Amino acid sequence: MIETDYLVIGGGAAGLAFTDALTAESDADVVMVDRRHAPGGHWNDAYPFVRLHQPAAYYGVNSRTLGNDTIDTSGDNAGMYERASAAQICDYFQRVLDEHLLASGQVRFFAMSDYVSDDLDSERGHDAATEPGERAFVSRLTGRATTVRVRKKVVDARYLEPVIPATHTPSFGVDPDARFIAVNGLAKMIDAARGFTVVGGGKTGVDACLWLLDNGVDPDRIRWIRPRDAWMLDRLAYQPLDLVTNLMEALSLATEASAEAQSVDDLLARLEGTGQLHRIDPSVTPTMFRSATVSARELDALRTIENVVRLGHVRHIGGDTIAMEQGEVPTDRSHVHVDCSAPGLRPVQGRPVFEGDRITLQPIRTVTPPFNAAFAGYVEASRDDPREQQRLCPVNPQPSRAVDWIPNMRITLEVTGVWNTEPDVEAWLENSRTNITRGFLRQVADPRMQAALTRQITFTEPAIENLTRLESTPEFARA
Repeated sequence: MIETDYLVIGGGAAGLAFTDALTAESDADVVMVDRRHAPGGHWNDAYPFVRLHQPAAYYGVNSRTLGNDTIDTSGDNAGMYERASAAQICDYFQRVLDEHLLASGQVRFFAMSDYVSDDLDSERGHDAATEPGERAFVSRLTGRATTVRVRKKVVDARYLEPVIPATHTPSFGVDPDARFIAVNGLAKMIDAARGFTVVGGGKTGVDACLWLLDNGVDPDRIRWIRPRDAWMLDRLAYQPLDLVTNLMEALSLATEASAEAQSVDDLLARLEGTGQLHRIDPSVTPTMFRSATVSARELDALRTIENVVRLGHVRHIGGDTIAMEQGEVPTDRSHVHVDCSAPGLRPVQGRPVFEGDRITLQPIRTVTPPFNAAFAGYVEASRDDPREQQRLCPVNPQPSRAVDWIPNMRITLEVTGVWNTEPDVEAWLENSRTNITRGFLRQVADPRMQAALTRQITFTEPAIENLTRLESTPEFARA
């Protein structure tokens, strides 16, 4: 039996960012439980060449910088803030745990342990055997159960836990004689392949294609199965610190488009026209949006892959044929099939972030998961009224469809207006390294920033009204 104020389930980016912010603002005692051997969540299982799709400058926790806050001068990311690798992120989170959280004396971390009580695990079939106010976890190594008496709240940091290539089971069958690997296996290949078939059109598929191209594979030897095409965000627009004017300009242009669009299609066309959204194939209308980012150089590279298959989802990969929903294509045993079909962040039904004695970490403002968790930690430390907590932290569900950009933008605009009325929140935002907009007022002398702020003030309310209207249209409902 142990006691604590907060029991945080999950030691990934969200759980760590929440705990870091909570303990910085209070004397709370926290117990963290994670089934993996180390902090960092899914980054411990990531494919070796993966990098953040956002700058490292605003990823992680508030108490420790990730990377050097430098701007790359070469490569696909030139002119933008550095992006951390999986290895850098895992090392970073271990240092956060050891040198900040554990060192504070406020946090205990239990690795290799499964949480096994209350409705957080009801879908996994676990049966609670604890008293009210008590929870339990079981060591994966010893089988020993530990009961936790929680004085305040349980924090679910795994509600949006990603489904990643290394740990998911493909939804299609694969013949034993077909050459088939998860994307993690690309960097471990020994025998050369005649060609590569990348299965999946999301962020992982993009990463796999770019890695193959960067390592000398001719684009004609890459076949890309993309059941759905995706809208992608312009990475240059999502830059912090010295480049934050890019962000404010992009946000204001998106707000203007949101205010003036006559329809859903018109809105997406305006966003593309002002460079806020990109698509790989200009002739195909994307139906998916998962907040992935892309640089101009990456987009050019991806467009060199011309063998794109759009016959729906894969049903079966055989030795000589790939069967899909709407047809089949030939293959052979010298071809390597790369599984990039894991869905990543799950577009689950949103539930209140603050709900009785439970906190469920979810998006509040789009694009920045650690920031959302850190902000929830600050609100928990600084507010006692549940209604006030919910007002400051509305749920902004993870997008999946292209039209999900609309409610994501509306909720972001609405909650930003709420935050601007709270002086302590404004001060916290300005000092939070996970906040992408921090320091933007220091750039107010820049004419571009002045124009962006004027545009933002002018169009915010009309944008909220128009986005609300678009959400009620048959066009939105059909998407």
